[in-house]
Amino acid sequence: MPRLSEVIAALDALWPPDRAESWDAVGTVCGDPDAEVDRVLFAVDPVRAVAEEAVRLGAGLLVTHHPLYLRGTTTVAAGTFKGRVVHDLIKHDVALHVAHTNADTADPGVSDALAGALDLRVLRPLVPDPGDPGGRRGLGRICEPRQPMTLGEFARLAARSLPATAQGVRLAGDPAAPVRTVAVSGGSGDSLFDAVRASGVDAFLTADLRHHPASEATQHSSLGLVDAAHWATEWPWCEQAAAQLDEISDRHGWELRVHVSKTVTDPWSTHFDSTGAPN
Repeated sequence: MPRLSEVIAALDALWPPDRAESWDAVGTVCGDPDAEVDRVLFAVDPVRAVAEEAVRLGAGLLVTHHPLYLRGTTTVAAGTFKGRVVHDLIKHDVALHVAHTNADTADPGVSDALAGALDLRVLRPLVPDPGDPGGRRGLGRICEPRQPMTLGEFARLAARSLPATAQGVRLAGDPAAPVRTVAVSGGSGDSLFDAVRASGVDAFLTADLRHHPASEATQHSSLGLVDAAHWATEWPWCEQAAAQLDEISDRHGWELRVHVSKTVTDPWSTHFDSTGAPN
């Protein structure tokens, strides 16, 4: 079995911490570098339900996309919900490691996994990483569908292909409009509208679109918007990341089992349509 430090070194090679945004909090939150690890669990959110899942699984390492403490803290007291997570993990010898914006821009990264979930052909990054001479790293991806489709068909494809959530998928634009190229970005993407418009794509799939940026985007162009749940757009990365670690484990001859959490950690539990009927 590998030691935790060896697994972390492999993860840092996939998603170097120095490529994270300056405001981000990535890396190892807790864990003994010398501890042996035989199971790893990947998840989007380091919430208590996921920590409990890692404990039940007997995982020595939990890898999440979202940080536990993004803005720092002065306490890990078990009376706080994040402190409880820390206590549960340490008590059961489960390490926690975070790959956030350094995984967003990686090659392959979060948006590659999102494109893969919809079987889109990735053409290039939406916002290229200027430090990548190969031109493959960066934020978001510009893609094309495998076959011609309308905006409505593209939105239905997203709804079928991504994990089910209470929100589902929202569409802004003409459902009959043709879609030849699309931009995708896992997680919150309305800060990317300038790059999306400049790319000339027909549609943009992302999450957490706010009223004013979405309204401006549709008023000033024929861009179609497909808005999915934040968790759903990032969960495919867990499967991609697990496959990457599996490959590394096989190459090193490690006795390591890699798992992906199926726990739905999207915070919204029920959606009501305009008639008041739950969906």
